[in-house]
Amino acid sequence: MSHDLIVQLVGSVVAILALAGVARMLKLGQSRIANEDDARRFAEEALVGFEGGRALVSGDGGAALVAGSGAIAVLKRHGAQVAVRRLIPPLRVREAVEGATVETGERLFGPVVLFGITADQVHGLEAPLTLV
Repeated sequence: MSHDLIVQLVGSVVAILALAGVARMLKLGQSRIANEDDARRFAEEALVGFEGGRALVSGDGGAALVAGSGAIAVLKRHGAQVAVRRLIPPLRVREAVEGATVETGERLFGPVVLFGITADQVHGLEAPLTLV
């Protein structure tokens, strides 16, 4: 391998690391749901006419539920984005060891696991929206 190729290879690696550092500083590609305000913002941006209220955020920042506008927004990380769906109460919730699992009824979206959240907390969030 010639000296020029080695310099070119090292220069390319340095450039890639620099770009990765800039992307990390700008938080590009991160879809973590950090808190209730983030969850409400994601839900309101994704669902037309949705006005978020109370929210439950998974302990790992990977999922959330937001009550509002007669429905529940269910959010989960999907790569570098946050996917959002609107569910009408009552929700199908299962208690799991790691937290509560909400069944969305959508095969491609799948169930959503809320780490550190109990089924009782989910039922408490949806209770004001559930018609008797």
